[in-house]
Parts: sequence; C-alpha cells; structure tokens
Amino acid sequence: MAGFGERILNGVGVLSAIVDTGSFARASDMLDMSQSGVSRCIARLETRLGVRLLDRTTRSVTLTYEGHRLYDQVTPLLAALEEAVTSAAQGATAVRGRLRVNVDPFFSRLLLAPRLDAFIDQYPALQLELITRDQLGDMIADGFDLAVRFGEPRSSSLVARKLLDTRILTVAAPAYLKRKGRPVEPSELHNDIHQCIRFRDPETGRPFEWEFHRGRNKLIVEVAGRLIVNDVGTLHSVCLAGHAVAQVMELGVGQFVTNGRLVELFPDWSDARFPLYALHPSRHFVPAKVRAFLDFIVSLSAVPGQTRPNSGMEQGASEIDATDMDV
Repeated sequence: MAGFGERILNGVGVLSAIVDTGSFARASDMLDMSQSGVSRCIARLETRLGVRLLDRTTRSVTLTYEGHRLYDQVTPLLAALEEAVTSAAQGATAVRGRLRVNVDPFFSRLLLAPRLDAFIDQYPALQLELITRDQLGDMIADGFDLAVRFGEPRSSSLVARKLLDTRILTVAAPAYLKRKGRPVEPSELHNDIHQCIRFRDPETGRPFEWEFHRGRNKLIVEVAGRLIVNDVGTLHSVCLAGHAVAQVMELGVGQFVTNGRLVELFPDWSDARFPLYALHPSRHFVPAKVRAFLDFIVSLSAVPGQTRPNSGMEQGASEIDATDMDV
C-alpha cells in the first residue's frame, strides 16, 4: 500500500487540474508548471499507486476506471482542504473565532468592562472569553491568546507591550488623619502610631514593599500593620473607611484625592510608578483578533494623568511593533 505523503498530495492536485481543464497543456498553465513537469508528476503518482489513472492520446485525455474512482473521492477532500487553508489564512486579516484573554481583575472592573460592549458590537464574528485572575500562570499552556497584567513581566518567551505607567500614591482618609495625625515623613510609618494596609503580590505571595521615590532617591520603609489584602477594591474600601494608610495606584483613586475623600500624604515622594502590560505569545503572524483587542485596550489606556510609553502608542497597537519587547 502506498504511504500518503507530499508527492501524493501534489499528484492528486495535478490530476484534478488536468480533469478540470481537459488537457495537460491547460493544467500546466493553471498550475504554472511545464507540461513535462505535469507529466512527471502524474507518472510518479501512477507509479506510487501502482495503477494507471489517465488514458492519453494526441487529441484527448480521459480518466481510467481507477482514475475516476480516485478523482471522485479526492475532489471533495481537496475542496475541504482548500477551504480549511483559506479559513486559516483569513485569521490574519479577519477578526473571527474565539479570543481567550487573561485579565487583571482591577483593570477589567475599572477600564475594560464599562466599555466592552463597543468592542463586542464591532466584531460580531468573534467570541470573546475573559478570564480574570490574580496571577498570569502559564499563559500558553492555559490556552490564552493575550493577557493584560500590572507589574513588570517576569522573564519568559512572551512578547510584552507596555500600555501605561501609573503613579503610586500613599493615601489616607481624613477620618484616619483626624484620629492618628498626619505623618510628615515616610519613615514615620514604621512606628506603632500608624496602621498600614499591605497588599499581597500575586506573583510572589508576599506583601509588596513600601517604596518611596523622589527623583533618583529611593526609600524603603518597613511599615506597621496587621491587615494584608489581595484585592484592590478591598484595599480602597478599607482605606476610605478610615482604618489605615494605604499605598495605591493613582489609576482608580484619582477622583478620591480630587474630591477630598483621600489625602495624598507625601506628594514630594510620589515618583514611584507601576506599569500595565499586554502580553502575547509571539510577535510573528499575530492573528487579527489579537491585534484588534490590542488596539482596543490601547485606547482604554489613554487615561488622564497616566503616562503612556510614547506618542507612537496613539497609532494603535497593530502599528507599534517597535514598542514590543521579549520577556
């Protein structure tokens, strides 16, 4: 029995072209092959199968009985194969199919969810699956096309695109300051007078260090506090309730500082920044559905008061490959 391989696949394609056009000469034109090349391809196929497929005269070409059987069976398969290849190729230009995205819960709640309907309405052939997780995990093994995460990405084979940098603010509610007094310097948070809410790093499982940046100066303070949380919403609520001091991203609390519900304690030590990244598996042959979602989240990242990586980001994610980096 002849084994299936590239030569047989090429051979049946040539056979189909001969039958469809009615001659070796017209088949060679359609396939951009020489007539002798077409003849050799058919001869190899017949030798591999051990049967004669075509009866040839100077005036006509007709299928043998075995040729008819083969042609009738492979024609629908070749059509299905062509359709499958065309469908796969359309993935480079058509936003369709399933898109699975790993999303930071805070980003999803604050920026993504309120404006998601516009993206869904724009691409009716796309099925979007959003999974909110505290951790990135193994993005490829878990079947994600894209991820949106806060923090510097760990070393991996993924391609990372920075979307924005947000300032880290140290804040407290007026009720807390009335009860405990306002600290003048960051180092005062080390004593037993003040209570601080610590936030657990989802990647390491340990609470983030409290860092204070002023220009090139960096200060790390070991703060006091018995409460550790792993949810940004809880962090905000506890701080707004006046329980303790918190270090928070300016993204999401800017309005509370503006309207006085929170007070920024050390405005001269507020140069620390925290990034938001989009991550995807490869910079090569990025599917249209991934490029479309990147464009969308880039537009969401245009938040007043937050720093964008460069002016090129305004062009849309599909046009700024130079801002990608391998991690």
